[in-house]
Amino acid sequence: MHRLARTGGTAELLRWLAGRAGGWAGLVGPDGTVLHAAARTARAVVPDIAGLVAEGASALTERGAQAYSLDTGAHTALLFPLSADDRAAPVLAVVTPRPVAAGLATLLADVVLPLSVCRQAETLERKRRRVDLAESRGREAVLHLLMTGQLSTARQVAGALRPRLPDPVRVCVVECSGDGRDEVARVCVDADGARSWIVRCPVYARHLILVMPAEEPAEGAAPTDEAVAAQVGDCVVGVSEPVPLADTATGYRQAFHALAVARELPSRHARFGISPDPAFVVGPAGRQWAHDLLAPLLTHLPRRAQDPGAQELAATAGSWLAFSSHATDHLKVHRNTLAARLRLIGELLGLDLHRLADQAALDLALRVRATPAPACTPEPAPYAPTGSGAREAERALDEVLLCPAVLHWADQQLAPVLGAEETLRTWLRCEGRLGPAAAELGISVPGARKRLTRLETVLQRSLLRPPSARYDLWLALRARDLAAAA
Repeated sequence: MHRLARTGGTAELLRWLAGRAGGWAGLVGPDGTVLHAAARTARAVVPDIAGLVAEGASALTERGAQAYSLDTGAHTALLFPLSADDRAAPVLAVVTPRPVAAGLATLLADVVLPLSVCRQAETLERKRRRVDLAESRGREAVLHLLMTGQLSTARQVAGALRPRLPDPVRVCVVECSGDGRDEVARVCVDADGARSWIVRCPVYARHLILVMPAEEPAEGAAPTDEAVAAQVGDCVVGVSEPVPLADTATGYRQAFHALAVARELPSRHARFGISPDPAFVVGPAGRQWAHDLLAPLLTHLPRRAQDPGAQELAATAGSWLAFSSHATDHLKVHRNTLAARLRLIGELLGLDLHRLADQAALDLALRVRATPAPACTPEPAPYAPTGSGAREAERALDEVLLCPAVLHWADQQLAPVLGAEETLRTWLRCEGRLGPAAAELGISVPGARKRLTRLETVLQRSLLRPPSARYDLWLALRARDLAAAA
């Protein structure tokens, strides 16, 4: 009995009892509802076993007895309450053929205690799992708020959990093997003394996201990310630059790009190289362009209360640009809901979101909006609808890309592949699709994938898996082409 209670739980104990009794064994509620059951054979041993045990359980509860038996023509039902003090506790019921085997009643009396303890342990385990799930969902919600720039709300929600959100931070993405995410999370907690905010990625099942304090560890101590890579032999770690807590989304993109580089390194660890975000170099003209492009979206008023508002649509756009079809996991919405929202966003902005050019423009505009402007930057002028649509917006973006600071940024982005960017240009011209790019290059799809994987290492950016650097690279190539044509 005790071995089964430790190794198999309630189900195994009841199965064993059914075999010993040569009939049926189960747990029933005081009202006769069957909670767990096991039979010696696949077929029922009694035509109306549920009615029989319900009648016995009702009689046992009414009389407040410590045991009860109920005979039918060919079978006997034996019932024992799991707790003498709790009238709501389940009842052990066994139906056995007559005559009752010698010693069976004593055996059932003995099994009540291990069965009761086993059931309590299972109840506590279910509660623990619910608590763990609630905490995991709470941490995921905080990360979602940080990624969408809702810093105040994120801090309020995080106040009920531990640790406190640090500021500034480094964002770390750990790619685990198989089902080892929970074990790697424990290693992360031990490595940094539970100072980091650890979240199981809602998009990639093998990823852990750490929002870590940006300061370096004490002298002689290894940084958390390096310690995790050293201790877990089959994980890969990418880390961002130090960023303000409000720029967690930027830090995540940087860490994801570093992860693509780390996969090709023997150390399985990489930190994001120094490269400014384009949102920091577009200047006042770029901020005005982003304001004008996003105004129809940010001023949108839903027709019905249940329809998404401006903030929800902006969050949907950001999630889809970052995670592509995986945005359904990030936003916890159905794919049809995502598709409907994207159609509405495209209609509001006058953009074709199937085009990489329009995706890159929207991505840049959202990043500019999320980036705090320098104190001396004037506020954008009020939006004045012109009705000129996507072409005017594209011309305005071209003017922004010709700014000297943006051109310098573009040169930095493309410097590692300058003069050998045929594969990159072809892939972007084919809307970031491998099949058409491979056909245009005259090579196989695996060959095109290998070329892009090598480019990931050279550029130190993720290209094939979202969040991808394809938007930045499209903007950089567009800026250089405009400058060459000017």
